[in-house]
Amino acid sequence: MAEDKIHVYFMPGMAANPSIFKNIKLPKLQFEKHLLEWFIPTEGMDIKDYAYEMSKKIKHENPVLVGVSFGGILVQEMGRFIPTKKIIVVSSIKHESELPKRMIFAKYTQVHKLLPTGLINNIELLTKYAFGEIVTKRLKLYEEYLSIRDKYYIDWSIDQMVNWRQTKMPEVLVHIHGEKDAVFPVGNIKDCIIIKNGTHTMIIHRAKWFNEHLPTIILQ
Repeated sequence: MAEDKIHVYFMPGMAANPSIFKNIKLPKLQFEKHLLEWFIPTEGMDIKDYAYEMSKKIKHENPVLVGVSFGGILVQEMGRFIPTKKIIVVSSIKHESELPKRMIFAKYTQVHKLLPTGLINNIELLTKYAFGEIVTKRLKLYEEYLSIRDKYYIDWSIDQMVNWRQTKMPEVLVHIHGEKDAVFPVGNIKDCIIIKNGTHTMIIHRAKWFNEHLPTIILQ
């Protein structure tokens, strides 16, 4: 019965749509998978306001929230508004001290506001913003995953990320991070499960690892 299942809500990273989770499979007798999608924030909305609105989309009590990259920041904020069984962040950060130096520099200089985000219909540029890498072979693949091309949303996301403050980490938080993450280098990350050779896009390319380990991580 659905009431007996653990409901797991997945939040993609910046500009990405839920198709990044298409290869993530959880045992159907035990878990039910739900996909969340970004919406365009209204003017004046900060990450906490956004998390409050997103938390209204959670229809089950005590869910598990899984967030990737900027989505990992968002699910931590959502956890302030709803009780959760577990919050799992992937390729993300759990404290501002884990931000890379370039983002800390951006926070104090506001240089991120000079980024050419008006060119986000250029998929190569969007891939660099969202995934931290310039790709050629996988460009068509990433075009499928990165469907949010709204300049206001991209500007807002970058600003909220570099200015994010974590005052108290959720007790139910689990952090999974790739050894070769180019966006949030693992050298800045503490207390996490490290995936050998994992990159910032490992939720896509290492789905097998997640399928094997997520059920156990959720139930621990």
